Amino acid sequence: MKAKLLVIIIILFSIIPLNAQQIKGITSDTNWFGNWTNFTPATTIYKEATQILTGTIDKDLKLTKNSTYKLIGTVYVTNKAVLTIEPGTVIRGDKESCGTLVITKGCKIIAEGTVTEPIVFTTNSSNLMRKPGDWGGIIILGEAPINKVGGVSFLDFNLDPTVSYYGGQDSNSNSGILKYVRIEYSGHKINALKELNGLSLGGVGNGTKFDFIQISFSNDDSFESYGGDVNFNHLISYRATDDDFDFTQGVQCTISNSIAIRNPYSSDISGSRCFEIDSFDKIENADVTKKLTKITANNMTLINTEDNNQGLVREAVYIKEKSYFNINNSIIDGFTCCVLLENKIGAFPSNLAKINIQGIQVNRCGGVVLSESPNYNAELSNWYNSDTFSLELTKQTNNELFIQSDVKDSPDFRTKNTNSIVSK
Repeated sequence: MKAKLLVIIIILFSIIPLNAQQIKGITSDTNWFGNWTNFTPATTIYKEATQILTGTIDKDLKLTKNSTYKLIGTVYVTNKAVLTIEPGTVIRGDKESCGTLVITKGCKIIAEGTVTEPIVFTTNSSNLMRKPGDWGGIIILGEAPINKVGGVSFLDFNLDPTVSYYGGQDSNSNSGILKYVRIEYSGHKINALKELNGLSLGGVGNGTKFDFIQISFSNDDSFESYGGDVNFNHLISYRATDDDFDFTQGVQCTISNSIAIRNPYSSDISGSRCFEIDSFDKIENADVTKKLTKITANNMTLINTEDNNQGLVREAVYIKEKSYFNINNSIIDGFTCCVLLENKIGAFPSNLAKINIQGIQVNRCGGVVLSESPNYNAELSNWYNSDTFSLELTKQTNNELFIQSDVKDSPDFRTKNTNSIVSK
């Protein structure tokens, strides 16, 4: 009997490692894209606005789904007010006045939709006339630390300086919740060199909840964090013109179970990536005694949907010196390389120790980790191609890799299986 039991135990332990293989990319028992996402917003019919939002909101206000709201000009929530938005509510940003919503320091936005009634921020342009940059976007300013001199800063978005500062000492500060929210066609051009983002976060604390947010057709970045301490879950960035996720000013961020879906023909030729990571926007304005940017990314899917020969497909991740980046159990598909390092990083072990790519499936990519300076690439290849990082190199089509890769037909970017063609 004991012998039989021992045999059973041995068999179980031999099976467990196979079944315990970490799932790569976005994951869930069911397709979490569900009913709340929209990958064809150009043709969606939204009701015309029945209410106007403009000026300053200095006391608590609730928006209801029985009305459709038009956001005119820059609308500031001030005086510790709470803006609550009911599930199913639609807010349409005005194109002519660059409708923009700013949640100032000490205020909150409670925008908690549901899987069947998401909250939608979109353009006021009619269907088939919508373009990236039709309106401004959403800006949330908080009280968490940043690494600028003085610990306080302003975003360069032509905002009222008396209410648009951010940064402080409270990493746990709470600016509200965004859940089951869509943001479409944001990123209005402010001047020849500057556009707004879909969602801009300045010094936002980890008491703020970000879960199930889709940003589509942003004319600049989809999500950008300037300092702060944030946690992201279930984010979708779809066809951003610039970066999908941009981090600077010492932000401490964990982003999990999220996806960037890029198209080269929606990209900025000057350089657009899924991730852009740096610690300082300008070193002369930085307090170098404060925290460097540190990003931990878990179960990410970074996908480029089309090949082209016009040089528009770039690296998936770009990292500048003095930044920390850890990505785990993720899929990177269809880029020139997974990660491109600023040439200042070189191939020094002390610098490379800040950049960890663990358990990544590298599919249809031209390289893993490369440098802006090709002289370092041989050393980088030796470093990251070791068994330590458990990389899997594959050449599968999107149809082979994902359950449903057609965004116009109930997309499901979970993998069909976790097996790879080649392991490195």
